Amino acid sequence: MKKIELGMVSAEFPPDEHGKNCRNSEGAFLPLSDGRILFVYSRFRGQGWEDWAPSDLGLAVSEDQGRTFEKKGILLTCEEEKAKNIMSPSLLCMENGDVGLFYLVRTTYTLMQMYLRRSGDGGKTWSERVLCTPEEGFFVVNNDRVIRLASSRILIPAAVHRTGRTGEGAGEAGGRAEEREKLYLDSRSEAMFFYSDDDGKSWRASEGKCSMPYLAHCQSGLQEPGVLEVSPGVLWAYARTDLGRQYEMFSVDNGNNWTSPQPSRFTSPNSPLSMKRDKKGRILAVWNPVPEYNGREKKTEIFTGGRTPYVIAVSTDNGRSFSREAAFETEEDRGYCYCAICFLEDSILLGYNAGGPEDKSCLTKIRIRRISYQQLEEAVIQKQSMKQSVKMD
Repeated sequence: MKKIELGMVSAEFPPDEHGKNCRNSEGAFLPLSDGRILFVYSRFRGQGWEDWAPSDLGLAVSEDQGRTFEKKGILLTCEEEKAKNIMSPSLLCMENGDVGLFYLVRTTYTLMQMYLRRSGDGGKTWSERVLCTPEEGFFVVNNDRVIRLASSRILIPAAVHRTGRTGEGAGEAGGRAEEREKLYLDSRSEAMFFYSDDDGKSWRASEGKCSMPYLAHCQSGLQEPGVLEVSPGVLWAYARTDLGRQYEMFSVDNGNNWTSPQPSRFTSPNSPLSMKRDKKGRILAVWNPVPEYNGREKKTEIFTGGRTPYVIAVSTDNGRSFSREAAFETEEDRGYCYCAICFLEDSILLGYNAGGPEDKSCLTKIRIRRISYQQLEEAVIQKQSMKQSVKMD
């Protein structure tokens, strides 16, 4: 797939060569009223970059509308949370103007929940945390996934994984391999949703839960779900799978109940799709369009998950059709994933993983890209003339 030069790279946060910061990944943006833009991301420390390794939340700030970002240190540590790991933040403007910081707290190998802290001073100080997933379990919520609906309801899409013990006397794992061997974490997840109708003070689980109907031929289930509001109260959810496509579900009651999952138009490997609506009502989608089918040649020995190329497409008719995708990252020995999207007055910001061989994994380096609306429109129009848009059934 031919690469299109799209925008400029504003910042990159590679892993530390000395091993003190081995992974920077999964972030979220929030523009503030004073013109600054916050970027909070997962900052791993030490030698281990796996999802269960020790990690904190790092902070970077832009004071020039996303053209540059400066690291500002660590926002929260896993020790402060009494956790093995904290990661995958989302940022949301709360009704009173507070900054809302949502993040995952991994207490043990098989216990992970989402919490919310609030800041009334632009991120300098934070409130006590509130539990957003009021059930005990292993809940995966991607970065930049928490949304506010037209009804003011806050909705969190989560993948819940079944966990258990594999032998007698197995205690909770603290991260060591010999302890993890005594526990299991089922890779096949279900999609469920948590919501708050009082601006994050209290939380409940939605009545409906979505399960993959073809588990005999699927090892992923419905992983890493996201959600978009199509019209007030009507929601479009999507989740990655290992079946070559994102699967989709719909709700007409603000996320309480959901239709049965079905294959969507978005082909992909087992890698997340990101979608968000801009201020003009257009829907932007960013994803990897090429599944990891049998025989696809791998160009690198590091983990990439088949997450290249990285493409963007736009819908101007509320998701009924999308433009042809424009590929803005295409290197075959790298992987691109976990995109955060932020809309500014004249441009958009994309923050995503972009690791390559020198980084040891696609998950260990963040890249922030700034794209003007004019550049995006020119790229999409050029591509759209080459392929008729696909219509939604």
